[in-house]
Amino acid sequence: MSLEELYRYARGYMEPGNEGARKRFKDLTGFFEGLGLPKGGSVLDLCAGTGIAGIAAAKATNAKKLTLLDARAEDLEKVQEWVELAGLGIAPAKVHGDVREAAKLVGEHEVALLFGNTMIHFDPFDAVKIFANVTLALSENGVFLIEDTDRVYRILYGTGYKEFFVESRGEDHTLASVHEGYDVTRGTFRRTYYLLPGFRKVGSFDFHHWDLATQLAIGRIFFREARLIRPGEHGFVRVGDVLYFREPRREIAKLVLEDFNGPS
Repeated sequence: MSLEELYRYARGYMEPGNEGARKRFKDLTGFFEGLGLPKGGSVLDLCAGTGIAGIAAAKATNAKKLTLLDARAEDLEKVQEWVELAGLGIAPAKVHGDVREAAKLVGEHEVALLFGNTMIHFDPFDAVKIFANVTLALSENGVFLIEDTDRVYRILYGTGYKEFFVESRGEDHTLASVHEGYDVTRGTFRRTYYLLPGFRKVGSFDFHHWDLATQLAIGRIFFREARLIRPGEHGFVRVGDVLYFREPRREIAKLVLEDFNGPS
């Protein structure tokens, strides 16, 4: 099963018609306005979904160019609704593809985003490829922003890892997941999702529970500046922890991609 199937049941936070998503859009716009990002430039939204973060960044910076990349083509069809809600006068480029090959799929941009706590879908080997590709897709003083949460602390310590867990509830369904195994080589947990009532299988997916420090360390290899902006610092309720990277080290990215593979 594809991620499109899973996200049909867990997507309220990015739907243009959802009140909570519209409040998040307002907070995202305010967050980007306060960062001092380049004005009138170009924004690349990775794993963009419906485009909520990329369009908020474009609005905040008055961007002249916006590219949205996602493996889920179905979500990209919702982008125009956010464009209209934001009152933007640009036509975003929508790219259906793999973020781990972003440098081959998009041109150069000044700002790149990976928002919505998306890193859970990528193992450490994927992360190296993502950072290297984003580095090559950014301009000399480009900025890369990742919104994520520290799952090692929040889930593995705070909540405790659950064999069975209710993920979300809709008007006529409940989405639950069950632990299916752990891949020690990739550091990924496999969970199978079911719709209740009826226990209809949605699909099985692999997740890596990232801490923020590890992402900062990987990012510092590829960027000259790396820092963490916490919610208490930026002050926006509907924006999480944000990892900020600036000044890509393109020579490092090229060397890594020349000879880097995941586990065999």
